[in-house]
Amino acid sequence: MTGVLQQAVQTLHAGGLLLYPTDTLWGVGCDATNETAVEKVYALKRRADSKSLILLASGMEMISRYVPQIPAIAYHLTKVADAPLTLIYPQARGLAANVAAADGSVALRIVQHDFCLQLLNLFCRPLVSTSANLSGQLPPAAFAQIPAEIKNGCDFIVPENYEGAPTRKPSSIIKINLHNEAIRIRN
Repeated sequence: MTGVLQQAVQTLHAGGLLLYPTDTLWGVGCDATNETAVEKVYALKRRADSKSLILLASGMEMISRYVPQIPAIAYHLTKVADAPLTLIYPQARGLAANVAAADGSVALRIVQHDFCLQLLNLFCRPLVSTSANLSGQLPPAAFAQIPAEIKNGCDFIVPENYEGAPTRKPSSIIKINLHNEAIRIRN
């Protein structure tokens, strides 16, 4: 395990916040099963905790540990997606209560980013992934645009050279249900 991955995993286990690159934007994240850590994310971003958060997963196997019934349409959508895609699944379980929406659903995205995949595979749990900005502000397109307040509020910052080739825009979001119906929330 590289030193950066080791520090990131240690930070997550300690309930700390990470500033890290994803396949879309730089994200502020934490252990999605740790309610106290999730509260820190809301506080740092000055975001209402009534707004649910996007989580990152390494694959459908990880998602199946936190979503009791994965609708068949989820497998199809993840296979045909040609850009980062977040799916909102019904009936989350085993996650911090404050990452789910009021109806119990949870937004999960399978990442296609080398560093994130390594991190998720070592940590073995989903990560919160919310854009590295204060609530109500535009998400930063590059590391240099991340507000100092966000950087200073994170316990560990992954070095900028781990960024890779992100899309620099938020993922599409589709809500699915157990009847295999899909509703596009955001392009």
